[in-house]
Amino acid sequence: MTNTLSASDNGTSPDGTLPFQETARTRRSYRGFLDKVVPDGVLDAVLQDAQCAPSNCNTQPWDVHIVRGAKLAELSRILHEKNDAADFSPDFSFDMGAFYGCYGERKNAQGKAYYEAMNVMREDKEGRRRAAALNLSFFGAPQVALLFMPSFGDNVRTAGDIGMYGQTFLLSLAARGLGGIPQTSLGFYAGTIREVLGIPAEMKMLFGISFGYPDETAPGNRMRMDRVPVADSVHFHD
Repeated sequence: MTNTLSASDNGTSPDGTLPFQETARTRRSYRGFLDKVVPDGVLDAVLQDAQCAPSNCNTQPWDVHIVRGAKLAELSRILHEKNDAADFSPDFSFDMGAFYGCYGERKNAQGKAYYEAMNVMREDKEGRRRAAALNLSFFGAPQVALLFMPSFGDNVRTAGDIGMYGQTFLLSLAARGLGGIPQTSLGFYAGTIREVLGIPAEMKMLFGISFGYPDETAPGNRMRMDRVPVADSVHFHD
């Protein structure tokens, strides 16, 4: 027997979550959170949802580490130290200059919007450094999910699986009035994070998701990025 949930009169499902379309279309990346830990029961529901993400051959390759409390503070302190020393240990390459054409334009527009929201001018190199370093403080979130994966072949398909897990995780947060932000920047410190958390070397880190209750007054949450029209991305072949 299959149970189906129907939206209630106030626009939420019987379990209090938002309907899918509203969840998908209102989800956004938050860069500022309240100092309020997500209750274990709510977090468990989010993790149960994310566990249903699809994966190649049902390999379910995600290896997720939730960090909070004293360990989160310790990790943040060490990441700031590594950043100041330019001591990076990524598992995967990332080149900001590799984006070309419209992709580079969208990347630049996002960066411009963020620094303007933070009231940091282009020529203010120190201000830009501080704004970027907020990634290493998890934008004030009291918890972060770090997404690791085993290495298979060229890793592309496995990374795709991790992306689908991450999106399911983010949508589940949004459905519950929570927010998150996927941070590839945390992947620059994969080796350090493995060492601090005691994660085996064979597990490779792709990105992290800082999450929690959004602080709507945070400067980083002032920006809202548009999406290009569907017709720009989708092509029909009949």
